[in-house]
Amino acid sequence: MDDARIRDARILVVDDLELNIKLLENLLAEAGYRRVFSTTDSRQVAQLYRELSPDLVILDLHMPHRNGFQVMEDLREIEHDSYIPVLVLTGLPDHATRLRALEAGARDFLSKPFEHVEALTRIRNMIEVRLLHNEVREQNRILEEKVRQRTQQLRETQLEIVRRLGRAAEYRDNVTGMHVIRMSHYCAELARAIGWDDEACEMLLHASPMHDIGKIGIPDRILLKEGKLTPEEWEVMKSHATIGAELLSGSTSPLMHMAMEIALSHHEKWDGSGYPNGLKGEQIPIVGRIVALCDVFDALTTERPYKQAWSVEEVIAEIDRQSGRHFDPNLVEAFKSILPKILQIRERYTEKAATTAAVARHTGGHQRLVPDEKHHLPPYFQPQG
Repeated sequence: MDDARIRDARILVVDDLELNIKLLENLLAEAGYRRVFSTTDSRQVAQLYRELSPDLVILDLHMPHRNGFQVMEDLREIEHDSYIPVLVLTGLPDHATRLRALEAGARDFLSKPFEHVEALTRIRNMIEVRLLHNEVREQNRILEEKVRQRTQQLRETQLEIVRRLGRAAEYRDNVTGMHVIRMSHYCAELARAIGWDDEACEMLLHASPMHDIGKIGIPDRILLKEGKLTPEEWEVMKSHATIGAELLSGSTSPLMHMAMEIALSHHEKWDGSGYPNGLKGEQIPIVGRIVALCDVFDALTTERPYKQAWSVEEVIAEIDRQSGRHFDPNLVEAFKSILPKILQIRERYTEKAATTAAVARHTGGHQRLVPDEKHHLPPYFQPQG
């Protein structure tokens, strides 16, 4: 290691005798060490250690106020993730004292009175080890930061793919794709309202946009059909739930597992009349129940070329009527309790002014899209006329 780096190391000398400190300071100065600090008051060591971050502490064991063992206890609390670079000065070279000092954190010893060449050699060796240790620790810190950044980049890339997959399905029959953004935020807020922690809410935020990913597997002749679907076509349309679950199955990712559960269960109903499996009550995964409610709320409160938007009051009244039939009653109550937050989300992620133009491009100029069954609104939500 470069001599200049070693001689530039920070050294803290702690001894209650001023004479011993002067002797060490002169010895270190003659050897070229430029940053030597000292104190005769052992009570000041912890604060000095925090301020100086020394590369070596030369520490006497027998001092008033706090002895060397107590000082090392203080330093261990500061260096909780590393070792304390302590060279112990002692006039008692007995085995028991040395063993106790090693157990307390000491790395080497100097017996009083010390021989100058031996002292300088031990000091240099300890400083070199400390500097190498700091170098490795800094390299590890840099590596960990790079790994953290790379992991975050990968996660952001994965989430971006997930979001775009969710919106891809919506763009086929939902005009702008803003529906999945609003709905996913509704879901996260509703989950938080029933006691989920932040991590689980965030996972639901990212998993719920994939609820209709199975629409990718529905033929255009059905998905984009204008006019009422036949019973056979409606059965094909409903298969998007199982298609989505199949697309998302087989992953070890908790996010993808949650998305699979949502895709499969978000059209189940509390009373067992939903699809594809006719699950009832708490047989329906909680994520499916959350998405079912938030999905319908957004669909009804959003204006589309084939229908007018319902007022919030009308939608809440209808959701109340469907509590215990379509929706989990407990979730209905929780949803109503956070309605102000839901409306803030709705306002933040409004449909863009370009929606009309996008619809024209999407439908070839037609102003009426597909029947409400295709958008999965239950019959009791269908507009009249």
